[in-house]
Amino acid sequence: MNKLTKPIVIGVTGGSGSGKTSVSRAIFDHFSGHSILMLEQDFYYKDQSELSFEERLKTNYDHPFAFDTELLVQHLQDLIEYKAIDKPVYDYSRHTRSEDIIHQEPKEVIIVEGILILDDPKLRALMDIKVYVDTDDDIRIIRRIKRDIEERGRTLDSVIEQYLNVVKPMHNQFVEPTKRYADIIIPEGGRNQVAVDLMTTKIHSIIDYR
Repeated sequence: MNKLTKPIVIGVTGGSGSGKTSVSRAIFDHFSGHSILMLEQDFYYKDQSELSFEERLKTNYDHPFAFDTELLVQHLQDLIEYKAIDKPVYDYSRHTRSEDIIHQEPKEVIIVEGILILDDPKLRALMDIKVYVDTDDDIRIIRRIKRDIEERGRTLDSVIEQYLNVVKPMHNQFVEPTKRYADIIIPEGGRNQVAVDLMTTKIHSIIDYR
């Protein structure tokens, strides 16, 4: 690892169910033989241990205030300086941060993934390539319904209610506006193989140049 060369930081964002995780995973898998890591914003929800469980249940996970962005920025800066970090782990069953951590060594390519990673100017400033995965609302809600029912045991009514009352308003207010900061907009997420191929080619060219 050449520590004289700054790591490449790629930010991948988009609404819930947009396919941003599929795009991130496709890039990650393509460079699996290289020095690469994934930094997920979902790991950086705020610690809420000082709140009662009833208060934690009211958490709006689609609002910028739900995230410990200051810690995420610090950890990304550390990784850019080739310093290891201890990534937090969030316990969704308790709606607060777990006592567990994940030790992460620095790598030459860093993928930062999450719905609001382009909302904070300090976080944006650390990224070399900013990607917005743009997918129609109807496709996103269908994907979310399928995921939440099959993987999280939710009822159809609860998923729809949360989407209409929380997810969609937060997306329109906070996520969609960050599209203007993106260098690249990818329609239809991970299924857009041409866009993913272009991304990996661009990353290869940066690696080769450096």
